[in-house]
Amino acid sequence: MLELGQAILHYRVLEKIGQGGMGEVYQAKDQKLGRDVAIKVLPEEFSKDADRVARFQREAKLLASLNHSNIAAIHGLEESEGTNFLVLEFVEGDTLADQIKKGPVPVEEALKLALQIAEALEAAHEKGVIHRDLKPANIKVTPEGKVKVLDFGLAKAFAGDREDVNLSNSPTLSNAATQQGLILGTAAYMSPEQARGKPVDKRADIWAFGCILFEMLTGRAVFSGRDVTEILAAVIRAEPEWKILPSNLHWRIREALEHCLNKDSGDRYHDIADVRIDIQKALADPDGVLIPPSVTEASRKRLQGILPWIASVVVLIAIIAGAVVWKMNPSEPRLVTRFDCDLPDGRQLGNTIYALLSVSADGRRFVYCAGDGLYMRSMNELKARLIKSADDNPSTPFFSPDGQWIGYWSMADNKLKKIAISGGAPIPLCDVGIVIGGSWYAEDAIIYTESKGIMRISADGGTPETLIERNEDEWFYHARLLPDGRSVIFTLGPSPYRIAVQSLETRKRKVLFEGDNAWYLPTGHIVYALANELFVVPFQPDTLEFGLPVQIIGDVYRSSHLYMPHYCVSDSGTLVYVPEIKGAAKTARNLLWVDREGKEELLAAPPKDYRAPRISPDGNRVALSLATEKNEDIWIWDRNRKDLKRLTSNGAMNVFPLWAPDGNRIYFSSNRTGTFRLYWKAADGTEEEVPLNIGPVEINRFPITWSDRGKALILVNLFYQYGVGVLSMEGEHAWKPLLSGSHNEGYAHISPDGRWMAYVSNESGQDEVYVRPFPDVNKGEWKVSTGGGSMPLWSPDGRELFYRSGDSVLSVLVKTDPTFNAGAPETLFRGNYVSLSPNGAEPWDISPDGKRFLMMKESSLSSGEGPRKISVVLNWFEELKQKVPKK
Repeated sequence: MLELGQAILHYRVLEKIGQGGMGEVYQAKDQKLGRDVAIKVLPEEFSKDADRVARFQREAKLLASLNHSNIAAIHGLEESEGTNFLVLEFVEGDTLADQIKKGPVPVEEALKLALQIAEALEAAHEKGVIHRDLKPANIKVTPEGKVKVLDFGLAKAFAGDREDVNLSNSPTLSNAATQQGLILGTAAYMSPEQARGKPVDKRADIWAFGCILFEMLTGRAVFSGRDVTEILAAVIRAEPEWKILPSNLHWRIREALEHCLNKDSGDRYHDIADVRIDIQKALADPDGVLIPPSVTEASRKRLQGILPWIASVVVLIAIIAGAVVWKMNPSEPRLVTRFDCDLPDGRQLGNTIYALLSVSADGRRFVYCAGDGLYMRSMNELKARLIKSADDNPSTPFFSPDGQWIGYWSMADNKLKKIAISGGAPIPLCDVGIVIGGSWYAEDAIIYTESKGIMRISADGGTPETLIERNEDEWFYHARLLPDGRSVIFTLGPSPYRIAVQSLETRKRKVLFEGDNAWYLPTGHIVYALANELFVVPFQPDTLEFGLPVQIIGDVYRSSHLYMPHYCVSDSGTLVYVPEIKGAAKTARNLLWVDREGKEELLAAPPKDYRAPRISPDGNRVALSLATEKNEDIWIWDRNRKDLKRLTSNGAMNVFPLWAPDGNRIYFSSNRTGTFRLYWKAADGTEEEVPLNIGPVEINRFPITWSDRGKALILVNLFYQYGVGVLSMEGEHAWKPLLSGSHNEGYAHISPDGRWMAYVSNESGQDEVYVRPFPDVNKGEWKVSTGGGSMPLWSPDGRELFYRSGDSVLSVLVKTDPTFNAGAPETLFRGNYVSLSPNGAEPWDISPDGKRFLMMKESSLSSGEGPRKISVVLNWFEELKQKVPKK
């Protein structure tokens, strides 16, 4: 056994990180190369057998030849003072076994991990190397989601050249006889031929791969028992419990598992590449990796084959008929045709806050954002196709004038990009903040709105030009050029949203009317959204005069009263929109306590559209905002009385509640005067709301935490470019900006001792958690999260930072004396909890004792689904001319 701090050759031992049948494993520092490595010290009895050591050396040379990104590398085989040890690549992250302990891995994530494991096996098998001890404990997943398979081929190397190895000599079984978890873990992944002590080949790895994939999808081992004997008996004789797999699992994956877990190795997959190909096909299926459980494979194929043909034939007949009629007599109105495009089973539209749709200028195709990328549907094709290589989380798409390119905002790295409709590598154009609206014009200029205002950039990229700079108290959305190219029509906020036109030459602005997302049409009309309806009004762009509005389309989908309905119009008269989800349940969320191990306790508060829960200093009450169809108010849930009581009721948006340190007041932001400003109210509801009235500093900034024991308030700006500042609550309310650079920065929280500020920034290209000194934030910066992170919370004692990443809650141990130092992130628990409130507020909090977290989860009363249908109206201008004639 090595001692911490001990030097062995030029490696200094840092800590022990594992132990198994093949020896103890330590993290060490390679003092020559300055890198961390893993050292596996082989057992003492192993070192005494010279023949065995020689065989191991021969095998280790072969294993060192493996060079694949999903295989942890062997750096060397060393000996020092009779101690033989391997020097291995040190891999950060949890093992797959650690992840599975927390429950089944989401299907798509499991398949993506399995794909990487398969690629590692394929590379090794091509070199003639078989793992022989593949199991979740030998697979690490880095914080970035990268798979690294450990101990490749070491079982063979350890055992020697004999193929007829008895189980009692298995490296995992022999030296760990007292470690039942380890014994059971290994036996559960042995192939039947391996369990019988027969010679094995790469098909044993394929069996183990099937066991691992089954366990990822179910959270349970395929074969289990009270001891090794029972497990091995199950491996040899029992059948997997297929019914516990997800009922709507893709048929390819179910079949792949059956082929992997065939007890007869002759009927098993003969090559892991076959498994890899099946997984790739399932992941690439536009229908998704999940299908309705009632749809059999045969009926699924028949439905897929018949329904698109029927729909397409109807559409094509309508298009052809309309074109023929119009060509025979151009003066006759063309046929107005309506049809719906259902998204494939299991798929839904993506982020519903920002724009989801765009239609090409000629109306021949449209594109939409799903959760896994951009999909394009041509009117003469049977179904939409994925535009390969586009980002996984795109938003705000728009076509080039010739319809051959699509511009979009990549929310993954906050860049404006373009991609050919045929796919390929996206081309970054520039860095952006939050983009709400983009348009591409014939002069190869792109107009878009973001934090700085209304911007223009060349379609070839470069430095953006600010066309209209916004003031602190206004927002811009959906800017589009009018036909003269010298004026812009756009949405002016905050709520109530208004349609405005501004000259780029004279800078004069005219506000037209209330509404959002306006398009000027070649027919001489403006179409715009109001609530979930579309209105059309005659418009003279030269005089900016307009007529009476007419409601023309109702029930257009929008995710909440804050956000626009999703629709777009082509220059040729094709209207594409997302219809309202009929009969969908209202959004409802449950409040839950979740402890550090992931154990849940449901609060008795009724399911409602809760946002931004904040626990009172005494831990007995929860302040939160609750949204309705028209507004949002602050409510308080009393845990002892089990009572939900409204605190505000003024018909406005009252958001971001924050308890005063003594628990007697609630501070919040409200837009009752048109812009968000700061207010407070007694927590018992006995007084009226009191405005702070401190001037422009408070406009559109939101309270998030306290500093200096309540003498100063930390405010964040969540609209466009995030920013953080501190507001004194004494004297003249001095204001000090803390973070307001070129990156999105927000969600700041001050440590309990008041010396450190944790916050979120996208300066690395994605959201990560950072820490700076407070209040002198420019005296240092430390990155805390790895692989993405957001919404940090301090533990009450200041020794831990917690943050969210995907569906995981992670913990980082921190030291602050003499300077700040953060440990490696560790996953506490995972779950399908609300990850972001619709108003941008944090959807979780930590209890005053630091032992549990207040989380939110979608209720069964809520549909929990986005829209799955897109409606198309061809030749819509003909209908518009009849319903809204120009005088």
